[in-house]
Amino acid sequence: MRGRFVSAPFLLALATLTAAVTVGAADAPPFDSARSWSHLQKQVSFGPRPSGSAALKGCRDFIVTELKKLGVEPRPQAFVAKTPAGDLAMTNLIATIPGRRPERIVLASHYDTKRAPNFRFVGASDAASSTAALLELGRVLKSRSNEFTIELLFLDGEEAVNWEWRDPDNTYGSRYYVDAARKSNTLGSIKALVLLDMIGDRDLVIRRDATSTPWLVDAVWDAAGRLGHRSSFSNEITAIEDDHMHFVAAGVPAVDIIDLDYPPWHTAQDDLAHVSQKSLQIVGDVVVAAIPDIEKRLSR
Repeated sequence: MRGRFVSAPFLLALATLTAAVTVGAADAPPFDSARSWSHLQKQVSFGPRPSGSAALKGCRDFIVTELKKLGVEPRPQAFVAKTPAGDLAMTNLIATIPGRRPERIVLASHYDTKRAPNFRFVGASDAASSTAALLELGRVLKSRSNEFTIELLFLDGEEAVNWEWRDPDNTYGSRYYVDAARKSNTLGSIKALVLLDMIGDRDLVIRRDATSTPWLVDAVWDAAGRLGHRSSFSNEITAIEDDHMHFVAAGVPAVDIIDLDYPPWHTAQDDLAHVSQKSLQIVGDVVVAAIPDIEKRLSR
C-alpha cells in the first residue's frame, strides 16, 4: 500500500475551508415562497413585458427597488440588440453579493416576456416565476456567509422578437453578457451558472437537460433528492435551448432548471391560475440546498 504524506498546515487549511463552507450552509435563512409569490404577482400586474416596452421598464424598476431593499446595488448593463424588428434597446441587471472569494457563482433568470401579437401574454411562469425566485434567493444568500461571490443576473431579451425561435433571434441578453465578459477578461471568474426559467408550473416536473454540465446537474438533482423532491426533479433527459447555451459554449459550467412540460407555455393561459407558490418553494429550497455542494466542488 502506498500513501502520501499530508502536512499538518495543509490539513489545518483544509479543515478551515471545510468548516467555512459548512457554516455557510447552516446560516442561510429559509426560502420564503410567500415573498416570492408576491414578487410574481407584481410582475404579472405590469401585463405583457416584451423587450423594449414601457411595461418591462416598470418591471425592471421594480426589480431594482427590491434589490436595493436587500442592500444589494444592481448595475444595469444596457445594450442595443439588432433584431428582426430593428435595433432594440435592452438592459440586463447585475447584482453582486460578495463572498470570501472573488470568483463568482451566477444565478440567473430572464425577466422579459414573449411578444405575442394576437393575445395578451403576461408570462406568470415564463418568466415571472424564475425572476420572483431569483429575488427571494437574493434575500436568502445576502444573509448567508458565502464561500464564492454570488451574482444575481436578470437577463433581458431571452424571448425571440418574432414568434418563432430561430437563431440568432433569441437569448440577446445572455449573448451580450458573455461577449462582454470575454472582452473584459472576466469570463474566467465565473465558475458556475445556475439558470432558472419557467418554474411556476402547478404540476412541476423539471427534467435533466442534456446540454447542461453533468456535475452541476447532479449537484442540483442530488439536493432535490435529499429534500424529497424527486417527483419534481425527474431523471428523464431532455435538451433545451436557453440562456445557458452561451455560457456552456464559452466553457462555463451551467445548469438550466426549467419545466417545459407546461401546457400554457406561450399562451394566454400562462397566468396566475396556472402557477403555484408551492412550486416556487420547491425550486427555491433545492437551489439553496445545492449551493454548498457547488461551493465544495469548486473549492477542491
